[in-house]
Amino acid sequence: MKLILLQPTLGARETLTNLDTIEALVSKAVGQVTTEDVVLLPERFTFDDDAVAYETYIRKLATMAGCTVVGGSHHRRVNGKLVNIGCAADAQGNVLGTYAKLRPYFNEQNHVSPGDRFGDFQINGRNFLVLICADFWYSDIILKATKLPDVILVPSLSVSRKPKPEYSRSLWRHLAITRAYEFGVFIGISDWSEDSHLPKNRTCGVGGLADPTALNPNIFFQPISEEGVSIYSLNFEALEAFRQDRRQRGFFWR
Repeated sequence: MKLILLQPTLGARETLTNLDTIEALVSKAVGQVTTEDVVLLPERFTFDDDAVAYETYIRKLATMAGCTVVGGSHHRRVNGKLVNIGCAADAQGNVLGTYAKLRPYFNEQNHVSPGDRFGDFQINGRNFLVLICADFWYSDIILKATKLPDVILVPSLSVSRKPKPEYSRSLWRHLAITRAYEFGVFIGISDWSEDSHLPKNRTCGVGGLADPTALNPNIFFQPISEEGVSIYSLNFEALEAFRQDRRQRGFFWR
């Protein structure tokens, strides 16, 4: 299985341009993926709150890519409340599951309500857990997973009040490596690039893969390429060997 992570340059309220940008990045990977692979989109890449339009786009993108697409997120109304929510679709365009942001971040809380759709489901026989951006920072959410995830996916829209992205990038990378080793999982993050446009805070481009099976410390975390799309191979045999070693030494929680 391969994991395709994106880090496009996007803009607030620029839905049509954003959709075209993401489609162009995914198309670059099409010839290198199979139905076993997974594409992860970033958080809130679209500002259209229409649930049908959002799911139609994710399903279309999945059939175009020929693999599963975990569709980042968008805002929509659920039972009268605005919620940050997303879905995953397989290569045939079938919706596999939905997930929501359980703990909206900072001033997001002023207009978005906590969701209640926990994002753990199977993709091609592997257990996935989807945590939208800030939810990744709460380990208690991970502990609520019904099954030990093999992969944690984090669609993100990183923001920072700092003038440069390095501060946030360092925090995210350290957290991703820590989570990968603590829980024995691959962790993939797709984000907005640092050149994206928001009205207030800057974006930081924190995307990449944390791989607990890596032996070289320089690749514990592998950032997304400057092109905005990277493809990573996930070695689940190596992951199970890592878990077994951790179990034997008393470091593994399940």
